[in-house]
Amino acid sequence: MEKKNTWETYSHKQLKEVDEFAKEYMQFLDMGKTERECVDTIVNTIEKDGYKELQEIIKEKGKLKKGDKVYAVCMNKAIAMFRIGEKPMEEGMNILGAHIDSPRLDVKQNPLYEEGGFAYLDTHYYGGVKKYQWVTIPLALHGVIVKKDGTTIELAVGENEDDPVFFISDLLIHLAQEQLEKKASKVIEGEALDLIIGNKPFLIDKKDKEEKKDKEEKGAAKEAVKKGILAILKENYEIEEEDFISAELEVVPAGKAREAGFDRSMILAYGQDDRVCAFSSLKAMLEVEESKRTACCLLVDKEEIGSVGATGMQSRFFENTVAEVMNLLGQYSELALRRCLTNSCMLSSDVSSAFDPSFASSFDKKNVAYLGGGMVFNKFTGSRGKSGSNDANAEYLAHLREIFDKENINFQTAELGKVDLGGGGTIAYILALYGMNVIDSGVAVLNMHAPWEATSKADVYETKRGYVAFLKGAKL
Repeated sequence: MEKKNTWETYSHKQLKEVDEFAKEYMQFLDMGKTERECVDTIVNTIEKDGYKELQEIIKEKGKLKKGDKVYAVCMNKAIAMFRIGEKPMEEGMNILGAHIDSPRLDVKQNPLYEEGGFAYLDTHYYGGVKKYQWVTIPLALHGVIVKKDGTTIELAVGENEDDPVFFISDLLIHLAQEQLEKKASKVIEGEALDLIIGNKPFLIDKKDKEEKKDKEEKGAAKEAVKKGILAILKENYEIEEEDFISAELEVVPAGKAREAGFDRSMILAYGQDDRVCAFSSLKAMLEVEESKRTACCLLVDKEEIGSVGATGMQSRFFENTVAEVMNLLGQYSELALRRCLTNSCMLSSDVSSAFDPSFASSFDKKNVAYLGGGMVFNKFTGSRGKSGSNDANAEYLAHLREIFDKENINFQTAELGKVDLGGGGTIAYILALYGMNVIDSGVAVLNMHAPWEATSKADVYETKRGYVAFLKGAKL
């Protein structure tokens, strides 16, 4: 089936809207390079739109009614938003579900050491990465350090023009003959992904040098660079070395999202898997003013490592939150909750691999997403024989086709590469356990899981349009 490129379908007015939407999206990416930063940005945005925090309503013994907007946050890393519709929730919701974690490097709990005149932070990579892509590029440090008294120190170093950046070294080409004989998965080992954070020894004045000649001080001088870093951390952030134990620090590419191409048709940025779908889902929720069914946007953590943990999709956070919302509506019972989840429709809003002509042999050209092709649907994901996949049923796909054709939404269908070549998963199969209709849908991404990923502005805009149509029209 031949389809037009999405750009060709837009009016001059829409072309202007595409660029405006892309700029807003790029700002979101710059403000939210970690899960915590995303949640903070989202809460600030939705509260301006009238959303109220669920726990505050519960504390005040309040109630919910049609048209109310409410949200709940889990450990500052996941968030669920609801706009209460006309129909009882027992009849189901329309759910947009995405994730806000992205592949990165995490700083270990005992990370700081000195070797060969450099101070390092030891890291552990998070999610599926090509490790060699993370060396010799400017890196930033984002996250929180929580002290024993409960004080939280937020860090974001490497993003402003006058900030220092950090990096991971690689072997110079002149000495790399043996390295280049290794498999790509072994060229850079995981334990070699240590962040260089300093090179200057801690300096003390001449008087101090004369007074401090005992063995302890001589021993400390052997780690003078590390000592210098600790002095900076103490002076600038009130951080002690032991505070790393209760820290969550993420190493991410430094720099802002950028327009790509002479025609500025693309966006090049870190973390577009899956913040592109998270942002599009958020904007769709804010755009839909009224709906017959309750509209829900669920943005979770830990998808890149299996959706585990308290903030991942496998936790009871979402189910518990739905129960609380139904209770405030006077609609809760265990059976009503089960019916609500079973009768819901969901778009598992996640990215799909975009066709790359440079690696054409990895794709089935008839069943792959193209940049500029519009919103993407993946009937199934998984690997090889659809292992680990949700597989949406034909009736649901037909229902969605009707909704999107009615609203003139440009969409395409895809698989994640050739059969037997690879694959991947999303949160879709977890929500499908409730018996609801679920399908993967989102944006095609080039360079997926690389430090810098590429998307089409038109696809991002079209996906938001599709999500709005879904929230308004899904009722299966």
